Amino acid sequence: MPSNPNESEIIQKYGNRARLRVCGLCWRNDRLLMVNHKFLTSGDFWAPPGGGIEFCQTAQEALTREFREETGITIKAGSLLFTCEFIKPPLHAVELFFEALYEAGEPVVGSDPENTSSNQIITDVAYLDYDAILKIPASERHGIFRFAKTPLELRKLTGFYRLSA
Repeated sequence: MPSNPNESEIIQKYGNRARLRVCGLCWRNDRLLMVNHKFLTSGDFWAPPGGGIEFCQTAQEALTREFREETGITIKAGSLLFTCEFIKPPLHAVELFFEALYEAGEPVVGSDPENTSSNQIITDVAYLDYDAILKIPASERHGIFRFAKTPLELRKLTGFYRLSA
């Protein structure tokens, strides 16, 4: 039985199929833009902005759209950095991480158009310094941070990472 009312909705939308996502690393003054979500774990869940690629949309277009929707920030998609795969049934996601080049705007809590106004999952958007990110419990932050203990290590990640729980 789901532990919260939105868990069933999340499983219905994203469960039991592989989902292709884009995520972006957007740095300003050595701080990384992060989005906090509710209902994805038992607590908070902090991750770089990102989301699903829509049919006939390029990865770069999807990344630009996701940043605008979730954070209000305008970016330009830069280089592909690395790929992550997350498998924890019923969820399975393949994530393409890009460099996200800041163009304009200040962070605002955005919305997820796939959810109704009463079921929004984004609760906060902020540029966080890396020490603050690492102080977030591992279960409440994106798994990629297990592979990079410093901002420089994160900036240099390349290849494929399996994030299965």
